[in-house]
Amino acid sequence: MRLDLFLKTSRLVKRRTVAQEMCSAGRVLVNGHEAKPAKEVKPGDVITLKFLSRVVDLEIVGMVNAPSRKISPEELYRVTSETRLPKEIVLS
Repeated sequence: MRLDLFLKTSRLVKRRTVAQEMCSAGRVLVNGHEAKPAKEVKPGDVITLKFLSRVVDLEIVGMVNAPSRKISPEELYRVTSETRLPKEIVLS
């Protein structure tokens, strides 16, 4: 499954275009490397998301077969760490 589609269907980001913009800005890492929106992800991959106020590391544990099917986030990924950033630090 494409990275941007996974981020949207797992509800980590609200819209697919937001996921694409984050990838293009270098704020999404897959297994420690910057990833483009079309990067194929699979269970076992580690994703790092750099939001404005926090950094979230998660591991993919499952996939959605049908994009329209609702599935709980616990079945898709497991958060391994979450770090809040001080207000002085702003990601660019």
